[in-house]
Amino acid sequence: MDRECSQLLPSVCAVLADSRQLVADDTFLEKFLDWFKTLTETGAIDVIFTLQGDPSLFVASATNQLLVHILTFSLQSFQTKPVNIKDCDWPICAQKLIVHTEESLKSNSASRIKQSLKLLTSVFGCCHDLWTEVLWSRLSEPIVYLLEEEPVHAGHLLVDLFLSMARSPVFSCPECSLWTSVVCALEHLNPAQVGRLAVGVLKLQKCPQAVRIQALSVVLQPMDCVLKAASQPLEYAGLLNKSVNDSATVETLLSCRSSCASFLCQTLAHLEELQYLTCLSVDLPHIPLLQSVVTILQFCIGLATPASCLGNKISRILIGCFRVQRSALDILGALSHWESHSVFMGSVFDILLAYLKSPDTSPTVLKKSFQATLKWLVSLSEAPSSKDHWQQTEQFLRDLFLVLQKRLCSPYWEVRDSALEFLTPLVKHLREKEGVRQVLFSSEVPKLTEDLLEDPESYVRASAVTAMGQLSFLTHLISKKPGLENGNVKEKSIVAQLKEILSTDSEGFPRRAVIRVFIDWLREGHPDVLKDTEQFVSSVLQAVNSDLDWEVKAGGLELAEVFSAQTLGRLGLAACPYAAVLSSATRSTHLSESLQIFCRVKLFEFLFGALCDYDRPVAQKACDILIALKAELRDESSLKEGTSAGLSTEARSIAWLEETLRRWNSCAKPCPRGDADEAGSQDSDGVLLVLRTVDLEGLHRSLNRSSDHIEKSPHSLLQDILATVGTLEENEADCY
Repeated sequence: MDRECSQLLPSVCAVLADSRQLVADDTFLEKFLDWFKTLTETGAIDVIFTLQGDPSLFVASATNQLLVHILTFSLQSFQTKPVNIKDCDWPICAQKLIVHTEESLKSNSASRIKQSLKLLTSVFGCCHDLWTEVLWSRLSEPIVYLLEEEPVHAGHLLVDLFLSMARSPVFSCPECSLWTSVVCALEHLNPAQVGRLAVGVLKLQKCPQAVRIQALSVVLQPMDCVLKAASQPLEYAGLLNKSVNDSATVETLLSCRSSCASFLCQTLAHLEELQYLTCLSVDLPHIPLLQSVVTILQFCIGLATPASCLGNKISRILIGCFRVQRSALDILGALSHWESHSVFMGSVFDILLAYLKSPDTSPTVLKKSFQATLKWLVSLSEAPSSKDHWQQTEQFLRDLFLVLQKRLCSPYWEVRDSALEFLTPLVKHLREKEGVRQVLFSSEVPKLTEDLLEDPESYVRASAVTAMGQLSFLTHLISKKPGLENGNVKEKSIVAQLKEILSTDSEGFPRRAVIRVFIDWLREGHPDVLKDTEQFVSSVLQAVNSDLDWEVKAGGLELAEVFSAQTLGRLGLAACPYAAVLSSATRSTHLSESLQIFCRVKLFEFLFGALCDYDRPVAQKACDILIALKAELRDESSLKEGTSAGLSTEARSIAWLEETLRRWNSCAKPCPRGDADEAGSQDSDGVLLVLRTVDLEGLHRSLNRSSDHIEKSPHSLLQDILATVGTLEENEADCY
């Protein structure tokens, strides 16, 4: 600690110790505690204990971290060897901290118990040394006692503690006493609290199999109760052979209006999380699980038949419950990737159509319904048995597109937008399927989508643009079929409409959507783009160049980047280790040709203009592209030999570049160069002169320089704390 800090520290400590003195900003205390970690002495630990219960979350959290630091620092010499917790060799500081924690756990104070559990969670979470096992042997008894209380207090904190320990390699041994405590927690914790622990256990790589099975049963038990509460076919009688816990508690939660929805949403979220695990050491009963999810969705819209008193209660509680509907549809979509589910496909299609058709379906639930439908259709199309189920899928698609037609005409813009957002990825993923194309174009969906390009809501117009971008690939394929005429005329109409939107739409969202579509078309080789790529790129860049929306300009820069990469690659100039090596003469010819192409589409005029843009992201992107192009064109003779030709190599400013661009724009046709140091026209020589004389690397450094120059030091921090004392009334507006 330097002299200036040592002079200020007593005053600061006096302020913090005086309850009458108020510090206006809690962040000062948080930073002070962080810095104090490096100055900790044993005598200060009692003061630190009092800060554990500080009403400020920032201070309490920082105090916990400080105590973790004290404990680990004091036990550094015991990192690699087991020690006896009763030994006198333990540092006094560590002994004092452990005794304080043990006393807190055994106390009747809920706040002290919570503080100690949070501290231990942090210790076991960040410290994986051997002494943590000894620490657990000392403190496990009062922690297990907490689990055996009725009711269990601080259940969520106990879950955090066990999960932090279970992830530590110190406790990975199957015979470790931790697992006995975990089993106790799975049995005693409230079902609404224990689900997170069960999912955490199932995610572990190293865990006793018996504990995994018990954890899975805990997660499935609410779904089992729901499934049995409704009339089901005999082959889907339930999810579990026997319950791990007394099902009465679960049934109580499900039959109570205040807890049913939140409990089910939590359970569904946990099960959805398990669906995406690449390695799960227990087998999920997928068919019964899927049936239980469908049953919940049926309960929510009155389609389930209750089979018990619990079923009647669940039916009354869940009817029209949007929260549960959204959660159930999320996991329904996640369950689609299991091949075995194709045998249950009819029930899934029925419930999805019911939600898509229902006028009572809220816009957010409708969006979730579309998302689940998309996942099922894509998954079924990729399954090896897709042809076996095509007749059933085709009928579903016909019903689906009839629903989609109605939704595209909805008076609510959110509904129209959701329908379009569903259509776009559906076409993208299934456009190669002949059957899907036939069903789609036998409906009114393509025409209605095109009509929405003129929707009064800008979000809808943007979504319609994106959807038409995908549909245009299909109309091209359809136009090749015998008997279908004027397909090409229609395709030109789509391109013309999108260009018009890019040039004239008053809102930014549709224009951004157009530029994204055009980038995709260029990348994927859209037939209309391939007819005259240069004309297409030139017209798009011209429209973007006058756009004031920085995201549209950023999209135009991406288009320019794709076009330049494609051009250089086509001419064999792109950096590729597998490309054939060109002779010097051939390379020079191709460089000159690529430069002429770039000049014809006015690529450099667009890039140089973006380099002068006031929006930093635009200027940064333009600078990156220009530096890359300069590197690719480094062998071009005019660029390489500028100095030997007697041309100026003095670095030019942005002001000079802006003047050059104005000169280029004033020339209807390329005009003579004139002075050798002036880029008089946007021909190849003028472009190379600009590339040679503008300091792109310097601009790149300038554009990426941080603007953060705030002073950060312990001395300034202590000054700030003292400066804010007593100013609480003047700073009542809490920035948090």
